[in-house]
Amino acid sequence: MNLRFAAVLLLPCGLAYAEPRITQNDFGGAGLLQTPTARMAPAGELSLNANRTDPYSRYSVSLQPLEWLEGSFRYTAITNRPYGPESLSGNQSYKDKAVDLKARLWEETHWAPEVALGFRDIGGTGLFSSEFVVANKRYDNFDFSAGIAWGYLGNRGDFENPLGYLSDRFKTRPNNEGTGDVNAGAYFRGSPSFFGGVSYQTPWDRLSLKLEYEGNDYKHEPKDNVIKQDTPINLGAVFKLTDSIDVSAAWERGNTAMFGVTFHTNFASRKAPAKTFDPPAEPLPAKAPSTGMDQVDWADVSRRLQQNAGYKVERISQRDSELFVYGEQQRYFHSAKAVGRASRILDNSVNDDIDWFTVVNKRYGLPLEETSVPRQTFREVINNEEPLQSLHRTTEINPAMPHNEKTLYTEAMQPFAYGVGLGFKQNVGGPDGLLYQFSADADAEYRFNRNTWWSGLLSANLINNFDKFTYDAPSGLPRVRTDLRQYMTTSDVTMPLFQVSHAEQLDKDLYGMVYGGYLESMFAGVGGEVLFRPTGERWSVGADLNYVRQREFDQGFGLRDYSVVTGHITGYTDLPYDTLAAVSVGRYLAGDWGGTLDISREFSNGVRFGAWATITTATGAEYGEGSFDKGIYLSIPFDELMSMSTMRRANLVWSPLTRDGGARLNRSFQLHSMTDSRDDDMFYRNFEKITE
Repeated sequence: MNLRFAAVLLLPCGLAYAEPRITQNDFGGAGLLQTPTARMAPAGELSLNANRTDPYSRYSVSLQPLEWLEGSFRYTAITNRPYGPESLSGNQSYKDKAVDLKARLWEETHWAPEVALGFRDIGGTGLFSSEFVVANKRYDNFDFSAGIAWGYLGNRGDFENPLGYLSDRFKTRPNNEGTGDVNAGAYFRGSPSFFGGVSYQTPWDRLSLKLEYEGNDYKHEPKDNVIKQDTPINLGAVFKLTDSIDVSAAWERGNTAMFGVTFHTNFASRKAPAKTFDPPAEPLPAKAPSTGMDQVDWADVSRRLQQNAGYKVERISQRDSELFVYGEQQRYFHSAKAVGRASRILDNSVNDDIDWFTVVNKRYGLPLEETSVPRQTFREVINNEEPLQSLHRTTEINPAMPHNEKTLYTEAMQPFAYGVGLGFKQNVGGPDGLLYQFSADADAEYRFNRNTWWSGLLSANLINNFDKFTYDAPSGLPRVRTDLRQYMTTSDVTMPLFQVSHAEQLDKDLYGMVYGGYLESMFAGVGGEVLFRPTGERWSVGADLNYVRQREFDQGFGLRDYSVVTGHITGYTDLPYDTLAAVSVGRYLAGDWGGTLDISREFSNGVRFGAWATITTATGAEYGEGSFDKGIYLSIPFDELMSMSTMRRANLVWSPLTRDGGARLNRSFQLHSMTDSRDDDMFYRNFEKITE
């Protein structure tokens, strides 16, 4: 009664109708409360969810990499069950890890509903595993859903499994609790149940209501939990606190309250902060300077190219009416913005003898691509005399090639560079609970020449809760990753990186690199890599080979006895929907052989959603809980988050468990990422930035 009365009072505060919203369910993912729906969030959506329904506390991350595909990664704390013996985990409650997937089979039309197929706990322990088919149909501000679920969501078992007519094995569902494997042997087995409900978008656009009928009777809960259900009908509400924060409340099972909060944003549609700390772009002159080319102050041009356009200039040269700038971009994530700023500077500096500006982008001495801008068209677009499309049609991107040209200026190399920042590490899901560390990080680089450099990183602990870090996971393999506790707790000052590298362009489309030193926090050694990346193709192939030894736990210069030869052959290819697939085969750090599949979606602003899975010759018993390596990740350019331009990225990885099987060397420099600018898609997707 109180809820209905509040809605009536709020009715005049909003419009007569509000746009229905896609909100998260208790488990993470678009849905009602305990049940999913066929709805999908917009592509690029990221949601962080936390809620409490006794005895479960759930924390999840939901990603929408594609319009038709949703993925979630979830931790569930079963708060009335211990993680293990008190000697192992103290008073920590049991933690369950899970990965969910949901795919849309077809979209809603005027007559047909939207339909989706989903899997809960597809790659976790199987405690909450479930499969479902669900349909949604919208009518004005009401969105109705109905579905059939097997497993946890259908534990009530309303009717016999129709798939039992195909095979008797579908009539019963095996118990997969605690395996940590993909539960394919249990899919669509056992007696299913109906579920469904409706969400109502109230006239007040901040408030939506939910009513559902769930297919779980709570008589078969994980860890033999005894949970009473008075009714299978749940009622809840979602309040939009801000554009990025939703709070939820519900009455579930007829006797239990649920409270939750969701933080969400969309990396495909959100606008990056205005770059108020960037220097303003140089204005174009009314007419080109009349100074001869031999009278230009090229040192000043080089300085402006670095300060305003982000190019660390190597040399400037001329071929007939074309002016070349060779340099390495060090500030602007979007190359179109850098090229536009460089073109303004050059237009301000040279006479009418020059018709084309060509910027040759290099990375550690590797020539990658050259972008040529027609001077007159560029001026006309900047002065609003021609549409941007005219410049788009005439700007050229070509592979960097040698030219017969006259060198006008050579910049002396500045060998040393350094920076400082804040570091963060976390480990969650074990018997020690949430573990974290904030550190002060200092990185430095010294270039012996354009192609050879040293790089180092020093990390000093500021604050952590590692006093709670007491658990080492069991392993049947060499401890290449499960000694994580010792590496994180032995020393307050560590040296994660101390490496010398040399890179070369071996042929037009072939790159090579050799390196040696302390390559990551746990391993030191030597190695090499080659990459064949043909111009204009959507595929490439590379190989790396490394001999490494395990480092001492304090991450100083000492080494331990364990050594291994590890390496992979990796193929990369573009797929539809702006996705990239990388398939690697080879030998991993624990000596196991196998393959890794990595699929990611990159949006036009550079944000990348991805997932990987690795299967090796390590048996399930050797690997331990989880059976194989898998996880999801999010890579965000800091350019999307800050008020100043930067090329750095924030990389967030969620993996259910740290295990030794399928472990790869975490190299700081890889040729595929170093040569990413050879792919011109990002340039043309953000071409409008050439005027900024």
